[in-house]
Amino acid sequence: MPASRLHRVAVLVLEGAKPLDVGIPAQVFTTRASMPYEVRVCGATPGLVTGGDGLAYHVAHGLDALAWADIVFVPGYRFPDRDDPPQAVVDALIAAHARGARLAAISTGAFAVAATGLLDGRRATTHWHYTRALVTRHPLVRVDENVLFVDEGSVLTSAGAASGIDLCLHILRGDLGVAASNHAARRLVAAPYRSGGQAQYVPRSVPEPLGERFAATREWALHRLGEPLTLDTLARQAGVSPRTFSRRFVAETGYTPMQWVMRARIDLARELLERSQRSVEQIAADVGLGTGANLRLHFQRILGTTPTEYRRTFTRGE
Repeated sequence: MPASRLHRVAVLVLEGAKPLDVGIPAQVFTTRASMPYEVRVCGATPGLVTGGDGLAYHVAHGLDALAWADIVFVPGYRFPDRDDPPQAVVDALIAAHARGARLAAISTGAFAVAATGLLDGRRATTHWHYTRALVTRHPLVRVDENVLFVDEGSVLTSAGAASGIDLCLHILRGDLGVAASNHAARRLVAAPYRSGGQAQYVPRSVPEPLGERFAATREWALHRLGEPLTLDTLARQAGVSPRTFSRRFVAETGYTPMQWVMRARIDLARELLERSQRSVEQIAADVGLGTGANLRLHFQRILGTTPTEYRRTFTRGE
């Protein structure tokens, strides 16, 4: 884990806020010994905020929390295509971003972030039901309806509520490393990692049992990354032809089977680099990449750094 400082997280609750969208970042980043985060739930003003789905929220903080935060989450809210948030909220989001805070929208929270103009010319996503509305209301935003989340560096957006978990785990991976993200995923009983490029929903032409079978195949493969894994091997385990497996795997995950296996191996290598003192050569063998040179090649291609530098980043200050 990198030298830790306290990360300050603000969860901005707007009128009509969706309960699950509010709860996800509040729970994922809640202060605990293993997580160097402090969370403040806020609104346009302190006090009662009327939420969606029959719930209301009593928030302790106003927009001053955005001036304090390193990360500002904007949960989804009802009727985002009708009106922009109050100008004071928009101004506070712009000021937070200008100060260096990351803005992270869950579901229709993307509309509030788009109202700032900070998504103009950038890729973004939102709940699939609202993607056309986002394009209509903010035509300069490059809306991608076929992904779970988009990371544009200082501005991040995600699709429906469950993909907010994926976005939070993605942020954790960047802040604290794979081991911490996987630990949080186990605590949430969530998938350790779904790529942002994964489709928001499986096309109806793909039978549901196949989707479940492929999830089981991915889980099967994760426990055998040190072994030879080929397209034929994976398709045989899934019980379909290699051609069918490959086509439907891409539809489910956004990756070819072999791209997914490679990224899974690199993720396992990252965790071993963070948590063990095994050599690069040993780790390469453990994750099925054979040699240290092969691991270095793919590590650089996918992550833009070397295994040694990555380990140094996540052990500095320990």
